[in-house]
Order: sequence, then structure tokens, then C-alpha cells
Amino acid sequence: MTIYSQISANRQKTYLIFALFIALLTGFFYLIGLYYGDGNGYLVLGLVISTVTTFFSYFYSDKLVLMSVGAVPANKRDHFDLYTATENMAMAAGLPMPKVYVINDPAPNAFATGRDPKHAVVCATTGLLSMMDRGELEGVVAHEVSHIKNFDILVMTITSVLVGTISLVADWILRSLWWGGRRDSSDRDSGRNPLTLILLLLALIIAPLTATLIQLAISRKREYLADASAALLTRRPVALASALEKISGYPRPMRSANTATAHMFISNPLRKHTKGDWFAGLFSTHPPVAERIRILRSL
Repeated sequence: MTIYSQISANRQKTYLIFALFIALLTGFFYLIGLYYGDGNGYLVLGLVISTVTTFFSYFYSDKLVLMSVGAVPANKRDHFDLYTATENMAMAAGLPMPKVYVINDPAPNAFATGRDPKHAVVCATTGLLSMMDRGELEGVVAHEVSHIKNFDILVMTITSVLVGTISLVADWILRSLWWGGRRDSSDRDSGRNPLTLILLLLALIIAPLTATLIQLAISRKREYLADASAALLTRRPVALASALEKISGYPRPMRSANTATAHMFISNPLRKHTKGDWFAGLFSTHPPVAERIRILRSL
């Protein structure tokens, strides 16, 4: 697959994610509408909410992600190495200079966000900046710049917002059913179909799981591709391998990371899986770090 076909595929997957999100959220509202006796009204409400959310996620998802992790703009004086490494890697990749942000967190990690190369952001933690030498930092930044060049950032950023939205809506509906069910438990004439309630509860379980599986599916292959692209940019795959060893070896998770944004980082910012934990690794947002390091050192 060429870089141009990869970019085209990423754009198509973005449209597919939008369609799935609208269908899932609209279906949520339709089922709860059936339960309350107004399926069509809730269907329209769900369609409007999901469409508006999709629109805002396209234009503002990067800002929401940066806000959620507590990122602040970097400047060339205080973060000289990060700024110049980003500048150099963007120039090598033939891209506009991304905005540079920093997260005050001792856990080493980094990610890229934005909807296209003209609206891209490279973000790193203070822990990463303190632990990496210049070559390792350039390898990490090259990895994130590769995500920008491949248009991975559009898919990954939008997915983080939409997955979070589905989780919030599912939680809201469950709370509504719980408190509404308690208020109406003595109302024998409510006329609500128990089968509809069962279908709604199943949807509330399946839809967030489906969103999570989509999140996992779009993450793993992109990490391998970004690693390879970074090696081409820097001509030093060993430097990125060394950086991944330091990042994965840090014992504590990031303070500001969450499940909705975890797949965007160069390495899983949440809990670490023990070696050989196949089941946990199956639901990890990232491919095994040891395998990534092995591939990089073999280049």
C-alpha cells in the first residue's frame, strides 16, 4: 500500500466512523423512545444530536483532546529541543510546522492530533523531554509527524471524541432507566414493553464495546506504519527503539490519560500489561512494545 492509498483509506474510514457513530447514537435514542412510547420523536432527537456532535468532532476534536489531557502551548525558549525536533522532522516530511504542546506529567509519552497537516499538533509530556536524548526525541517526534503525514491523526482524534461521547450517552441512558424505573415501579398501567427494555439494555452493553473494538482496530497497524515511517525520516531506527524501551519501562501511568484518548499516544499511557498476558494484550490499544522494538532494531 502506497502512502497515497493509505491517506485515501484513512479518509474513507473517517466517513465510516461518522456513519457508525450516527447509527449507534440514533439507535440508542430510538430504543429509549420505544421504551417511553415515543420512538419517532427520540429518533429525530438522536439524529440531530449525533449529527451535531459529528460536525463539532471534525472541527474541534483536537481542542477537546488537548483540553482533556491538560496540554498547554510550548514555546521555543523553554522547550527548545522539542520545538526544533518538530521543526526538523516536519521539514524532512515536507509538512507545515505543527503546533507544539506540552503536558506537565512525569510519565514519558507523546501524541499527535488535528484534522489535517495544516491543523496539526505534536504534544509531549515533560517526562518524555527529561528522559530522552536528542536522537531519541527526534525518533518520537518523527513517529508523531508520520501520523500527521499519513492522516492517522484525523481518524484517531475523531475516534477518541466519538468513543467518549458514546460512553457518556450510554451512562446517561442507564442512569435515566435506573431512576425512571424506580419512580415507575409501582405504575402497573405504564404499558411499557419489557422486550424493548431488554433490547435497550443489550444495546447499551454492545454499542460501547463496538466503539472500543473500532478504537482498537484503527490503532495497532498505524503504530507499526508510523514506526517504519519514522525510521525513514530519521535514518536511525535504533534511536526510536531506545525511546520506546524507556517509555514502556516507566512504571506508572499518565495522570491525565483516559480510555478515550489512550490509543492516540505512542505507547499505552494507562496500565501496563505483563509479558505473556495474552488476553489483556488482546484488548490493548497498542501492539506489543517488544515486537515494535524488535522490528525497529532489525531495520
